[in-house]
Amino acid sequence: MARGKVQLRRIENHVHRQVTFCKRRAGLLKKAKELSVLCDAEIGVFIFSAHGKLYELATKGTMQGLIEKYMKSSRGAQPEPAALETQPAPDLDTKEEINMLKQEIEVLQKGLRYMFGARAAAEMSLDELLVLEKHLENWIYQIRSTKMDIMFKEIQQLRNKEEILTAANQHLHNKVEENAEITNFVSVTTDFPHPLTTQNEIRFQY
Repeated sequence: MARGKVQLRRIENHVHRQVTFCKRRAGLLKKAKELSVLCDAEIGVFIFSAHGKLYELATKGTMQGLIEKYMKSSRGAQPEPAALETQPAPDLDTKEEINMLKQEIEVLQKGLRYMFGARAAAEMSLDELLVLEKHLENWIYQIRSTKMDIMFKEIQQLRNKEEILTAANQHLHNKVEENAEITNFVSVTTDFPHPLTTQNEIRFQY
């Protein structure tokens, strides 16, 4: 029986909505990483939660580098003048999105100058510092996640080495026991407690 089409709509329960957001966000970022590894693609993802918290992922390099590459690509793919005349003007949502991206880039560039010591030349407002703080929190999360993955791999490698060394040690222990048993057997068969009686000695004993 064919499965009916599921209608997507906003989850009303706040807790269920937050849990779904966390699960779907993690799944989306995981799929982006897998696509980047499998196809050698450069992928950048922006996610804003309902509370305005920013999550981002840059599979290669930095998000700033991807944005700059995107801006260069967009400028390099300008349509012909005749095509511009036939294209409709961007709507308000697109303009707002472009302005938000430009402001985001400016804040990140100013934040980089601010963090590298040029604070006098890059004074930041409270809103800009809050945005920069969100970026730093997300970067720290990505760094810690990558660090945990590396540590887990190293621990797994150490466990594998431990298993190999344990097996080798057991094998050597078994060999030592076998050699000890052979040595004891030879010692018992050659070390008699009384001297041997020859045939002549037996003949003249009456």
